[in-house]
Amino acid sequence: MRRPACAAALLAALTAGPARAHAPDAYGFGARGAAMGGALAADATDFSASYYNPAGLAGATGLGLSLGYSYASNGLRTNGRDSGVRDVHGLSGGLVAPGEVLGVPFAFGLATFLPDDGLSRIKAIRQETPRWELYDDRLSILFLAASIAVRPLPFLELGGGVAFLASTRGRFSVTGRADALSPYDSALRHEVDADLTSIRYPQLGARVRAWDLGFVGVVYRGEAKLPLSIDARLQGVVDFAGIEVPLLYELESRTVDAFLPQQVVVGASFQRIRGLRVNLDVTWVNWSAYESPVARARAHLEASPPPEVPLDLPDDPRPTSVVPLRFEDRLVPRLGVEYAIAAAGSPREAAGQGGPGGGGARHAIEIPLRAGYVYERSPVPPQRGVMNYIDADRHTLSLGAGVVLNRPLPELPGSLRIDVHGQLSVLPEVVVEKDNPADFVGDYRADGTMVNLGATVTAAF
Repeated sequence: MRRPACAAALLAALTAGPARAHAPDAYGFGARGAAMGGALAADATDFSASYYNPAGLAGATGLGLSLGYSYASNGLRTNGRDSGVRDVHGLSGGLVAPGEVLGVPFAFGLATFLPDDGLSRIKAIRQETPRWELYDDRLSILFLAASIAVRPLPFLELGGGVAFLASTRGRFSVTGRADALSPYDSALRHEVDADLTSIRYPQLGARVRAWDLGFVGVVYRGEAKLPLSIDARLQGVVDFAGIEVPLLYELESRTVDAFLPQQVVVGASFQRIRGLRVNLDVTWVNWSAYESPVARARAHLEASPPPEVPLDLPDDPRPTSVVPLRFEDRLVPRLGVEYAIAAAGSPREAAGQGGPGGGGARHAIEIPLRAGYVYERSPVPPQRGVMNYIDADRHTLSLGAGVVLNRPLPELPGSLRIDVHGQLSVLPEVVVEKDNPADFVGDYRADGTMVNLGATVTAAF
């Protein structure tokens, strides 16, 4: 029974993974958004509006296509040693297509983030093992959003969309006859059934023009859970030197492989001065609803040996006692600034998406400069008991720049935009002191830095 036993052990090892969020939440979406600290609830009209505020799609004045790439290096440490949080990287992109329906401005948008090292990842970690809960492998989730927006009034834009994630259900079965002395002569049949199901959650937004001062935006992002269900059944006969023992082993595991808390964002974008945008967002994140990623498993073993063979089976293992997390809600302030420099060329009319420099006539070449700051207070309470969910307050500084070519070719009446960004996140040291001096992990220190670089190319027609 060595092969079924190994399969069961492997399956059991995959039943506890870290719940996590996705890339846009952690590092921003698109180079412009990342460079401005994600403060775009009132100022996103390109593909990134499908995440920041779907209503902003109605501000697009032409078809836009975007493609980008980002790479985040996570230097998170425990007691001065690297914690093994993987670097994360992937492609982002999407489109926005504006038009009219019965005379009402209308727009459709798609946006996605695609990790380039796999669409999903599971890591087996006990709840007592120290790990960076909110960052460990959090970018390994494929993000896809489809949105629509309308402008029913000249000063009002409304939008909504659905974001998609993938959940996994799996079943593993081994049946047959196993020869303990000659395992290669065993006659076993394996059956694996895996299913990816779609998990959907809503994203709603509104954007209001505040006279000639700029815009005010409100966004709601719904909660999403990715359940992971694994069932295993091993049934057969073990032949040991002519003694046959019927055996049955069953395993059920249920866990939350990923959790996205619901969020409410209120933002403002000051645009009174041409070429200058000053954005401020405040996000409420419902971390108190966060669910433990620890697996809830049930295992059962049965054997029917001949009467002359004494066999004392162990009791079924007790279910894991999951300790409540009691995370806290938090408010996340974000500040973003952008100033577009008219670098060269006379003003010209160019179709586009209301990007740097605003609408109307634009210079042939513009250079937008950007900066941002985010403060994220940790929602994780002090870990004085058996749990070791590591986290720290996070300060993020970001910079970015771009080049905008307006009407560079007759075939491109809009603009070609190349944006780059850089982010540095600093997580100051936290000291975890245990109430129990005999705790098997003991006291420890945690701190770290995170560096995120990327670029996005956008063509507006």
